[in-house]
Amino acid sequence: MSFSSTLFSMRSYTPLPFLVCMIIFAQPTVLTMVIGGALVIAGEFMRFWGVAYAGSLTRVTGTVGAPELIVAGPFAYVRNPLYVGNITMYVGIGIMSNALWPWLVIAAFGWFVFQYMVIVKHEEDFLSTTFAEYAAYRANVRRFLPRLTPYRTEAQARQQPDTAAAWKSERRTLQAMTVAVAIIVTLWLVR
Repeated sequence: MSFSSTLFSMRSYTPLPFLVCMIIFAQPTVLTMVIGGALVIAGEFMRFWGVAYAGSLTRVTGTVGAPELIVAGPFAYVRNPLYVGNITMYVGIGIMSNALWPWLVIAAFGWFVFQYMVIVKHEEDFLSTTFAEYAAYRANVRRFLPRLTPYRTEAQARQQPDTAAAWKSERRTLQAMTVAVAIIVTLWLVR
């Protein structure tokens, strides 16, 4: 198994060391709670919006695969909205916790950018060999930095969001973020 395949299959677990450090060394303040909390909400919104379009495909942990190229919703702005959402949430939790400021947030940000660049390369190899339309999409939509206007293509008309499925799929992420935030809020209240 290649390094990129391993990172892809383990991507749900790599945040754990950072989250543990953020909780152990937490020194939250009102300002860090507000700024970090806003980033956590923005990151989860981006994830939820992406999952509403991509569906349960986002929960695959084995091999990379997809029945179609998703280009609607947040995918019209950025090729990897779930990863952008994840990075935003992790940075938000880091800011909330104010743990080992600013080094832990910088380390977490650096790790996740590296991890997602490796994973995205792995996913892009699959997408470019599977979908002929991926070349045009890739040329018009950036990996991590969103466009200001949406990319337009005919395929978007048939790609509609399914918010009920998104709630079901995002349950685990929402639970994990709620627990992490609740622990940091509790630490803030008892200090």
